[in-house]
Order: sequence, then structure tokens, then C-alpha cells
Amino acid sequence: MKAVHFGAGNIGRGFVGLLLHQGGYELVFSDVAAPLVDAINAVDRYTVHEVGEGGRDTVVTGFRALNSAEHPDQVIDEIAGANVVTTAVGPTVLKFVAPLVMSGLALRDPSSPPLQIMACENAINATDLLRDEIKALAGDAWDALAGRAVFANTAVDRIVPAQPEGAGVDVTVEPFFEWAIEGPPFGDDPPSIPGAHFVDDLAPYIERKLFTVNTGHATTAYFGAQAGIDTIALALADEAIAGRVSAALEETSALLAAKHGLDPASLADYRATILRRFRNAALPDTVWRVGRQPLRKLSRHERFVGPAAEAAERGLPVDALVGAMGAALAFDDTEDAQSVDLQRMLREQDAATFTASVTGLEPTHPLFPRVEAVVAARQADLGV
Repeated sequence: MKAVHFGAGNIGRGFVGLLLHQGGYELVFSDVAAPLVDAINAVDRYTVHEVGEGGRDTVVTGFRALNSAEHPDQVIDEIAGANVVTTAVGPTVLKFVAPLVMSGLALRDPSSPPLQIMACENAINATDLLRDEIKALAGDAWDALAGRAVFANTAVDRIVPAQPEGAGVDVTVEPFFEWAIEGPPFGDDPPSIPGAHFVDDLAPYIERKLFTVNTGHATTAYFGAQAGIDTIALALADEAIAGRVSAALEETSALLAAKHGLDPASLADYRATILRRFRNAALPDTVWRVGRQPLRKLSRHERFVGPAAEAAERGLPVDALVGAMGAALAFDDTEDAQSVDLQRMLREQDAATFTASVTGLEPTHPLFPRVEAVVAARQADLGV
């Protein structure tokens, strides 16, 4: 069995690639970073180090890497003969993966079992996004290609921090992970992924993860940065910050209970587990890594505006989520391009224009005036 995985970074090697290896797949990593591709090909094994309670080391073998920028034809050939294709590249990069997957499907033997495709991204229904990109590129040829693949959405969760100097291609991760996968697309032939669980309805798992793990992580980062604290664990050691994070997650849990019928007590246990994970002092995770790309994180269907908009529509509390957005607006990191753009836009646009362009909210939406107010407050702090 063979799996082609797009994105040979820390998540690709330390989470998705690790589980595919444990499932018995030969691993082919595809990436555009030449030094990383060369480093992977220079070794015949790497180690995934789990740090924290219950952590262990796992050695990964049976892999190689291809540079998709320099050798796209090689990647296409591998896809044509693969069993599984996965991604961990970021939702905005899927459009660059799509042409390679489409070309691989075109070369695939029509009598082969369908290629099993899963985009493992921090986005809702990311695999659907990839499929739609492939379908648009294929045009009239889509009908002939559609039967050569099955597409399943997933929800993935594992904290993989910035890596220590000199780690090479080894990866440090937390012990906890979750990989939920839509089961119905696969019928009676699911992929072999130890530890993953296949579910009939993925939506509650995706939103529970995005609106708890991602919302909580980013909230901790932005309040931590505002307080001048460098790491996620230390930020949560501050009682005031911990209280704000907990309040934001109580609001997202209220939405999840109302929308999906999830049990409030189970959601409380889940929140507690998430916060324990964030407090793992063995993970060298910084507020600057977690807080990067604030414009994306403030967009319409992301971890703040997404749940807050739905909560506001239902008349549920959103004070803590709006407060977290205010902290995000103060994220000022000159090494992060989106942070630089965020601060420039705050200086150049009026509050209503900024709110509409960044959050995607309509001015008539019940959340709009709340967000506009924190934008105006940030602009007042900047002297705009």
C-alpha cells in the first residue's frame, strides 16, 4: 500500500505521516521546500518524540520525499499508483495541490480501487474544497475522473509546536491526538489508519475541534502576547488570561450544544482536556507561532467570527469571544506578514470598512456592531 502526503512539515511527519506509517503504508512526502525534501531523503528513519504525560518515542521508516515544484511529473506518477492521498498544507494551498491530484487521477487505471483522498486541514470540510478545485480544473473531464476517487472530510487535532534547534527531521509533539474521518464515502473499504475513528456525521467533530481547540489556542496566544508572555503554557498560568480563555470556550460550547445537541457535561470535560493540553510545559509552544496569520483567524468562517456569528444569531452570549477578537486586533508581530497587514489596515480604514472586509460580516448582522466597537477601540489605542 502507498500513501502520498502533501506537506512534509512537522504536522505531516509528526502526525499524519506517522499514523499512515503505522497503518502499513509506504510514505511518499510531497513538498516545495527543497532543503526539507533533501533532509528527508538523506535519512532512512526519523523519530516522533511525544513529550508530556504518557509520551513515548516512535521511529518512522519506509518513506521518501519528492519536490513537487521541481518534479511535478514524479508526484503525479506516484498519485496514479497510490491508495491514499492526504494533505497538511493549509487550506489556501489546496488549490496548488489540486492540479497534481487531477493529473494523477487522469493517469490512474480505471479498474483500480478508488483513490482515497483526505485533506487534513484546520478548516471545515477542507476535502470538499480540494474536490471542488479538482472538479473545476477537470471541466468536462470530471465525469470520467469522478469514479476514480473518493473524498472524505476529516477533523484532525494534535499540537505540534515549533521544533528545537538541531532536531533535523525528527518531530516533537504532544501525546494526545484525534483524527475523525467521514466513514460513508469509503463504504466497506476504509483506509488503514490506526487510532483514527470513522463517523457518520463529521460536522459536530469538526466544529467541536475548531471552536474549542483552535479558538482556545488562538485566544490564549492573543491575550498572552498582549500581556507580554511568550509561551502558551505560561500564558495559561496567568489566572486572568485563563479566565478569559475559559469564558470564550464556554460560549463556543453553548453554541455546540444548541446547534448539534452535544451534551454540556461532555463538552465541559472536553474543554478541561484541551486546557490541560495547552498547559503542557514540555511543549515549547509560543504565542507568536500560535497567533500568526491573524487576518485568516478573524475571517468569516474561522475560529472567532464563525462561532460568534452563529451564537449571536441564536441570541447566545458572545462577550468573551468579542473580547478575544479585540486581543487579536492588538497582535503586532513584525515577523508575521498578516500581522503587519492587520496593523496597517487598522490605520488606513475606518472601523466599519475594516470590520466588513476582514470579518466578512454584513453590516446588518447582529454581531457586526459588537466587532465594529472593538475595532474602533483598537484604533483609538493606535491614535487613529
